[in-house]
Amino acid sequence: MVAEYRSFIEQDLPAPQEVLFSGASVTLFTRRSPGRESPNEDAAAVVPFGEDSGVLIVADGLGGAPSGRDAARLSIEHIAAAIAAAQRSGQSLRDGILDGIEKANEAIVGLGVGAATTLAVVEIQDNVCRTYHIGDSMILVAGQRGKIKFRTISHSPVGYAVESGMLDETEAANHADRHLVSNVLGSNEMHIDIGPTLKLAARDTIILASDGVSDNLFDEEIVNLIRKGPLRRCSMQLMEECRHYMAMQEAGHPSKPDDMTFILFRRNQ
Repeated sequence: MVAEYRSFIEQDLPAPQEVLFSGASVTLFTRRSPGRESPNEDAAAVVPFGEDSGVLIVADGLGGAPSGRDAARLSIEHIAAAIAAAQRSGQSLRDGILDGIEKANEAIVGLGVGAATTLAVVEIQDNVCRTYHIGDSMILVAGQRGKIKFRTISHSPVGYAVESGMLDETEAANHADRHLVSNVLGSNEMHIDIGPTLKLAARDTIILASDGVSDNLFDEEIVNLIRKGPLRRCSMQLMEECRHYMAMQEAGHPSKPDDMTFILFRRNQ
């Protein structure tokens, strides 16, 4: 079994879908905000690179910007095309990802309408992963026992305040400026935050998610939902919990109706 290319753009899935990836389990879910009539501005993809390697992508088009969904779509299309070109020419997967991000940024800026998107990308080769991210879409790696082995820092005033210890997670979740993002695809000042290489242990789980997940669940809740059990069941529980909190406000708990997209990846051995 090898990875298959799958892209999900302006999709409303009724339930998480399983996607083929060699040696791993992968599920993906994307759906527009409850009650929203306009299209889903999130996009996602699984892009293969040979038999045992591939890339996971989540893009969250900015709802406050014109053509957010176009920005998300362009990011998926350009990155997937650059990865395929890198494979054909013998370039590294890292080179393909970086080239695709730069070309996507040029294309989005070229629209000339202020379109923008956040981006979360995970490169997986054998048992090693590396992250690339722009904005506040999250990437988190959790062990089977619940240890958070890696978590991206949101490129936002609130995200930086949490990282510096000025705000705790509860304060951040309820902060009036939590929607502000300081780094986006679609800006001449865009920069790519490249994470360290991380060797995955058996049963480690990776999640990439738009803020429809991270604005409705605390990190500990996300980890407890995804760290063990069949991945499809984990995905269903994660989807249901996010939708629950989008619909119901509880004191001290985050709640924000929004487009929701996530990819779960777990190495089988």
